[in-house]
Order: sequence, then C-alpha cells, then structure tokens
Amino acid sequence: MVDRQNDQRAKEFVMKVENHQNIEKTTYTTEEAFQESLRYFQGDDLAARVWVNKYALKDSFGNIYEASPNDMHWRIAGEIARIEQRYPNPLSEDEVFQLIKDFKYIIPQGSPMTGIGNPYQIASLSNCFVIGNDGESDSYGGIMKIDQEQVQLMKRRGGVGHDLSHIRPKGSPVKNSALTSTGIVPFMERFSNSTREVAQDGRRGALMLSVAIRHPDSENFIDAKMQEGKVTGANVSVRIDDAFMRAVEKQLPYQQQYPIESSAPLYKKEIDPTALWKKIIHNAWRSAEPGILFWDTIIRESLPDCYADLGYKTISTNPCGEIPLCPYDSCRLLAINLFSYVEKPFTKEAFFNWELFKKHIHAAQRMMDDIIDLELEKIDAILQKIADDPEDDEIKRTERNLWLNIQKKAQEGRRTGIGITAEGDMLAALNLRYGSDEGTAFAVEIHKTVALEAYRASVYTAKERGAFAIFDAEREKNNPFILRLKEADAQLYYEMLEHGRRNIALLTIAPTGTTSLMSQTSSGIEPVFMPVYKRRRKVNPNDKHVRVDFVDEVGDSWEEYAVFHHRFKQWMDINGYDLTKNYSQKELDDLVKKSPYYKSTSNDVDYLKKVKMQGSIQKWVDHSISVTINMPHDVTEELVGELYMEAWKAGCKGVTVYRDGSRSGVLIANTENKSKEKELQNTISFPTVRPQVLEADIVRFQNNKDKWIAFIGLIDGKPYEIFTGLADDEDGILIPRWVNNGLIIKNRETDGSSRYDFQYKNKRGHKTTIEGLSYKFNPEYWNYAKLISSTLRHSMPIEKVVDLINSLQLDEAINTWKNGVARALKHYIPDGTEVKKQKCMNCNSTNLIYQEGCLTCKDCGSSKCG
Repeated sequence: MVDRQNDQRAKEFVMKVENHQNIEKTTYTTEEAFQESLRYFQGDDLAARVWVNKYALKDSFGNIYEASPNDMHWRIAGEIARIEQRYPNPLSEDEVFQLIKDFKYIIPQGSPMTGIGNPYQIASLSNCFVIGNDGESDSYGGIMKIDQEQVQLMKRRGGVGHDLSHIRPKGSPVKNSALTSTGIVPFMERFSNSTREVAQDGRRGALMLSVAIRHPDSENFIDAKMQEGKVTGANVSVRIDDAFMRAVEKQLPYQQQYPIESSAPLYKKEIDPTALWKKIIHNAWRSAEPGILFWDTIIRESLPDCYADLGYKTISTNPCGEIPLCPYDSCRLLAINLFSYVEKPFTKEAFFNWELFKKHIHAAQRMMDDIIDLELEKIDAILQKIADDPEDDEIKRTERNLWLNIQKKAQEGRRTGIGITAEGDMLAALNLRYGSDEGTAFAVEIHKTVALEAYRASVYTAKERGAFAIFDAEREKNNPFILRLKEADAQLYYEMLEHGRRNIALLTIAPTGTTSLMSQTSSGIEPVFMPVYKRRRKVNPNDKHVRVDFVDEVGDSWEEYAVFHHRFKQWMDINGYDLTKNYSQKELDDLVKKSPYYKSTSNDVDYLKKVKMQGSIQKWVDHSISVTINMPHDVTEELVGELYMEAWKAGCKGVTVYRDGSRSGVLIANTENKSKEKELQNTISFPTVRPQVLEADIVRFQNNKDKWIAFIGLIDGKPYEIFTGLADDEDGILIPRWVNNGLIIKNRETDGSSRYDFQYKNKRGHKTTIEGLSYKFNPEYWNYAKLISSTLRHSMPIEKVVDLINSLQLDEAINTWKNGVARALKHYIPDGTEVKKQKCMNCNSTNLIYQEGCLTCKDCGSSKCG
C-alpha cells in the first residue's frame, strides 16, 4: 500500500514539473523584483530585500520568476489546494491564499516558503532534522556515517541536530592502533567543520551538538567552544537531568558514567556537580553557550516518546532547540500572526477575536498536514535524483538510506510544527504589558487555545484522512501533556480516543527572524526590541528641502530622523500623533512612556518573570520554545545561575541567556595567566607554515568609478591573507559575479618562486582556475597586501588591522583601494567587538561595537557600514 502511494505521489510530482516546464515563465531582474516588493511592503526597504534575496522563486542561474510576495503566495496556495483535492471537504486555492496573503494570518516559515511549488530546487521542505540512531555505534564507521548524513541534509537546506553521548569518553580502551579513545571534542570539531563546508544558497548550514551531563566528557564538551577556533560551525547544548539539578540544589555528589543509560556501566566516576554547574553558568555568562536542555522534562512531556520502542525516542534537538526529535524525524514550521487577531488595536476598545483565531488554527493545522504530503513528494524527487546520479550504488547507499528513513518517519508520524509570531505586538495592541502578571496570564490563555484547537483539528483531520499510522491511545494515557488536554477539554480527549489524531506531535514556538521582518511585527514569543530610536544622516546644507539638525566639530551637517517599529508607528497614528514631525529625543522618550510598549522591551522585562512566563506557556506546547533571555553586560554570574535554576523549577524544557556583549572576545587561547586574558581576546592561532590550500571568500567593492575585488584566504573562517586589485578590467581579474568563494592554492613556479592561484566551481560543477593572483594586480597594491597579510598571519586582531590600514598615509589614488580593503576586512570582525576613540554620529555616544561588519551604537542602535 505504501509503495503504491509513493508511486502515485511521484507520478503526480513529475506531471506537475513537466506542466510547469511547458509554461513560458516571465522573469524579472533583481531591481524589478525589488521595486515591486518595495511597493508591496509600503516602502520597507529591509523587508523587500529580505524577500527578494531569500524567498523569491529563482533558478540556479539567478533568474527571478516572482515579482512580489503575492506571486509567492499564489504559488503556495496552488500547491496546498492541489493536495487538499485528495481529501474530503477541500480548501480552495483562493481560501488558502486569503489565509496566507500579506503575511497577515498564517505564515509558512523558511523551507516551506522557499520550497513549496519550486521546480528549480530539489530540496526538503523540512526546517530541521535530527540524525543518529539511539545508541549509535561510536566506531569510526558509525561516526563517518553520521558525518555524511549531516552533509547530505544540509545540502538540501535542512538544519541538523545530533547527540554525542554515545561516543566513549577520552582515555577509554579501543581495539585499534590508537589503544585509547580521543573522546568527544575531536568529533565536535569534525562535525563543525563539515557544517562550515556546506553552503545553502549563500548561507552556512546550521548544526546542534548535544551531550548528556552524565557523560564523563561533558566538561570537555562544555569548554570546547571557549577555545580559539574550536567548534565554530555548531551550537552546543547540554542535556541536564533532574538528578543533576537536585544534586546541585542540595549540594550532593553526582555520578557520571558510560554508557550513560547502562545499569552496568563500563566506566563511572563521582563528581561535585556544583563545580560543573558553575562552569556551565560561567561559560554561558561569557559566551551565551552552552544552551541548557532540561532533558527529563523533555522526555517526560514528550508524546513521541510514548512510542520510543518503535523508533521515536528523542535524542537531540534542532539547531535552535525548539523541536526535540527522534533519529531521522524532521519538522516543518508555520507561524500564526497573533497581532492580526486584535480588533481595534491600540485603543481602549481593543479586543482579541477568539472566534476567528480558533477557525484559523484549524486551517493552519490542516495546511500543515498538507505540507507533509508535499514534503513526501519532495523526498520522492530526492530519491529519484539519487537513483539517477551516475555514482556507484555503494557510494549512494548512505544518502539513499538516510532519505528512506526520513520518508518512513514523515509517513508514519506526520509531525507538524505550528507556532506563533508577534506576541509582543499582540500584547501591546491589547494594552497589556509584556511580562506583567496580566500580560502573562493572557499569553498563557493564547497558547492553551492553540494547543486545544490544533489537537481538535488533528482529531477532525484523522476522521477524514486517518490517524497517524502507529497511534495508540493506551500508550499515551499517562502523558502529562495529554492529561492537561483531558482536564481542559474532556470532549476533545474522548473524541481522540475514538478517532485518533492525524499527527504524532503538533506545536512549537520557533524564532521567526525574517518572517517577522516581512510581517512587520515583533519576533516569535519575544518582546519588542526597541520601539523607536533616532538616527542621523549627513546632508548637503545647500540642497533644497534639507533640514540641518546638527553640525559636528568638523563642520559636517546632519539631519536627524526617527526610526519607528512598525506597530509603534501604528499606535502613534491611531492615537493622533504626527508621524511627519521631527521629534526631539525627549519627545520620543515621552511618547514611549505614553505607549503600551513602555517597560516592555527586551531589556526592560524582568528576567525571572520571563522565565516563569516561558514555563507557564511550555505546559501548552508539546515540543519546545526557542526564547532568549537578554541581560545587560554587568549582570552577575550568580543571577544567571538563579535564572537557570528557576527555569528548571518552572517547567521550561530549555533556556538560553545572552548577556550584552558576551560574544566579544569569547574565543581565547588556553592560559593559566588570567592577567593576560584581556589582551588575548580575539587573537588567532594560525599554523606557522602556510597550508597549500586555503578556503577563500571574494569581497567586491567600488571606490569612485573603479570596481575592485578582494580574495581573502581563510583559516577557521578568519582572514589569513588578502589579494586585491581591479575587477572586470582588461588588466584585472575577470570572474563571474555569482562566484563568492573558492580556494586559494599555493604553487611553485619553475624558478622556485611562489604563485597563488584561485580556483572555483562553475555552474556545471567543473573547476576553473585563475593563475597568479600575486602578479595579476598592480605591484604597489601587491606590496601593501603582503604587509596586511603579514599582520593577519601574526595574529593581530582584525579590528587593529583595520585601524592600521586606515592610518596608512597614501596618495589619493591608492587611498580609494585602502578604504575598500578596510571595508572588506570589517566583515570578519567578531560581533560585539568594542571600538575605542570613536563617537556615534547619531548620539555622540562612545559605546560602539562591531555588528556584522558594521559600526553599531549600543545606545541608540545607529549603524554605519563602510
């Protein structure tokens, strides 16, 4: 029966692709799509660029087939409606479109938005995966298998998580020439490096590595990312059990062992858990990692773990931690925009439209089930692609088995991931303060409603389409989440006993990032970051219609303007405030005080109240919640520890803290000399001999009318050398615009001198080599580039190298080159690096840091690139 279903899905998918290829498609330039999207987003430049760059339908040659999100939403609606026709009472294409248009109500996230109806991409619709069989062998064969599976998933656009607790601890005996095991950390580096190697449409893969606190190597795992250059391609989280937390709380000893779940372990040791707990807290305080997973809470609450003996035992999470998964399961994400259900927002008459909200939850859950069918079609296409590939079957075996395993889990369990966005804006629109008792109580009621109605929708869908294949009410009868549903709605529970439900697990709260940019709302469950701030732009005082608000000490003229959060601007408009007025900073502060956003931003909300709010909401989310507790730079480690302990007691499944600036200078060399720690921040430990082959990024820049190109050789993602010169010129480098990275290879000339070649893959996968970067550019630039490369290779922090370049006194012609090189290298300055002796052009603050290569003011948010 399953094989016949697979064959039918494959035939439908092939017919759909062939029909698509027979239709002549209109294409748009990037600028055309941007301008149309700019109109769609009503002048929101950032939202328009995000949509065009990440979500507009395009082929591998860069041709764009959608002019605005309207086109994308019709594409998605058509595909979901096609699946609906397979089942009773189908939703029409127009009904689906009305639900998803304008990012107003229901928003497919990430991979579904990109991949549904996309004939140009053989990729999964799943946002996240977990791999690694429970008790996976820690032989090299088993580890290499996981490594390959990770890469195969990342090239299909998925984020991946897996657990390392099965790897034997360092020093354990092994029956090979090494005699003893190397432990977990070297394999952390292997998996991290594999992630860095895989690009997904210009972005790196995403990886979560976890380990149980009971594992004897857990301390080494916790410390790994604190060492320079270690594990830069992965997030790391520790699976902490209740016994460890009780031992910390009561200052009792704790036993670590291997295997971690064995009743007769091969190795065990008793430790003081308080010391390890303090290390976790210190590292998180300092670097925002490791994250914490309260593992017993996750397993105890997990519905899929009721079927653990059938292959559904949870072993790790996706990279952001909101979806705990069993091996080879995956999940697709969809968000409901809570703000859109507030009627008469920001007025005294504001109310929440519960009836419409419940109706849309049912539609969202039904659409999520349709997306599983679309995913199964995508998996069929992937399997067909593997079959058609010319490699030997032995080479393709791991990849093929991987997707067969994923296919089985998707068919059998039909897991979904319904979440929300705009929680902060919803509460403000209802005149409720985020983090207050009243605001938290309302938020909990929202998530309780999502849980009840999504499960009710899954039961109704099971009536029409059948329950998930292994549903067994007897297995689930004592699950705490199910018991809460039963207590809240007995009728729903008894209907589920009679009909089953369509999906093994349904709910999550994921980060919404670019989704919230396009819905123009606050992100996910988080509060608003900043409702308004002031910026300045340099102006020519002689221009007409220019307002000069500030003249600096060197005589430059500046115009000040306010940047408003979209919904704060809506509050102003509804309450009669002039949006065109040039407000002073004091007037803006007074506006915020009058608004429902006052004392409700990320930096305002009480940390412990936010953790308690997360714990209360978690009771109505069957997967988990991705939320970050933002804390100021001067917060103490003791408070972080208190917050973690409260999160465990409140019933949270995980928690992550971010202390302002904690990413700055995190990676330092190991040293016992604490007095040197500060000067070692951001330093790089490079090999003494230049490797023959380096990964390389290309950075293009323009000064005056000249186009320049920089080839930046990298070690562990950090600049090691640089080659620069004119681009697209008969005397310069001719290289396609779509090439952004490759390899720099050091070779020898016949006279014994060194030659540096650049190699990249063309669109057919063939290698193209440009010989002699070192002599294709102007010799004067080459000499300066050698000077810059020397400072890089000898571990000068990148921001200091940029300062050095800026300080060079050169003639006017080469100054344009110098400025471009400085801009190119700024991309590699670690986020959070503090800047000395400079002032913000907006507010004159000296509290400046680098953020994604841009000079950013921590006080007002003003950002300057260049």
